[in-house]
Amino acid sequence: MLAVVKGEPTPEELAALTAVVLSLGQTQQAAPEGPGVRHWVRRQQLRLAPRPGPQAWRRSLG
Repeated sequence: MLAVVKGEPTPEELAALTAVVLSLGQTQQAAPEGPGVRHWVRRQQLRLAPRPGPQAWRRSLG
């Protein structure tokens, strides 16, 4: 997989290089999605549905 073409790296340097190369090949995990259905069902059970009135925007955040 890796070949040293010039110089004599120490085992620690080879280990560091291998770790960097392997980390570059990994894919990023997807970011978590927004709240699911269960979240909204729970809000309905707790009667946290947005209602008109002062500061109603706070209740709409979830």
